[in-house]
Amino acid sequence: MLKPIPAVLLGLAALGSATGLAPARAADLPLRQSPPPLPLPPAFTWTGFYLGVNAGYGLRGAPSSFTDATYGSVSQGSRDRGGFLGGAQAGYNYQFTPGSGVVVGVETDIQGTAFARADAAYLGTTPYYSVRPSLDYFGTVRGRVGYAFDRVLIYGTGGFAYGGGSTASDASAYSGTRPGTTSTGYAVGGGLEYAFTDKLSARIEALYVNLRQRASGTATYDATIPAYYGLGRVDPGFAVVRVGLNYRF
Repeated sequence: MLKPIPAVLLGLAALGSATGLAPARAADLPLRQSPPPLPLPPAFTWTGFYLGVNAGYGLRGAPSSFTDATYGSVSQGSRDRGGFLGGAQAGYNYQFTPGSGVVVGVETDIQGTAFARADAAYLGTTPYYSVRPSLDYFGTVRGRVGYAFDRVLIYGTGGFAYGGGSTASDASAYSGTRPGTTSTGYAVGGGLEYAFTDKLSARIEALYVNLRQRASGTATYDATIPAYYGLGRVDPGFAVVRVGLNYRF
């Protein structure tokens, strides 16, 4: 007849079985690993084509008085006033090192202007009217060289400029040779641009534009008015300050 197994022996046997199985079960569990590091975003670059729009103010100047070769001193009421201008630009940038580094590029732009003519001028007490063509538009083709601090670009620019306008309404009263309605020259300046997204950037820019319109001639007197008509005198250069928005491809 079998004797009953003591309860103590049964407990020790169960403990041994559990202890022997523990290493096997632990080996079956997956190893805990650190998650892979997130990939770093690519460095920002200014390289690429862009299109944009701009608006600003142009300031022209003219001497307050000048001397006509035949009739003497002409006194102008004030300097030529400036006016609003706006237009569009397109260009291409190339950055040598993404992130921060040298940026080179080329840009062309076209602007419409609303420059006011000078106030009335007088030769003595007789009115003097300028028959010089207006400047209704101008454009430039310029190179750009700058340095980028990530999304901030500081640059200088310079190149070819052109412009044109319309003939004065009373130009036929002048018997001398009038300058053409188009002219060419140069533009230089600089600016700062900030890319607030990967596609959009905003800028502020200042330019000096010189269209070399230095023609002057003897006034014509019209006794039926009476009035003098001439080319007057204007500074061929003007300053431009403008802001712009670019979309980058």
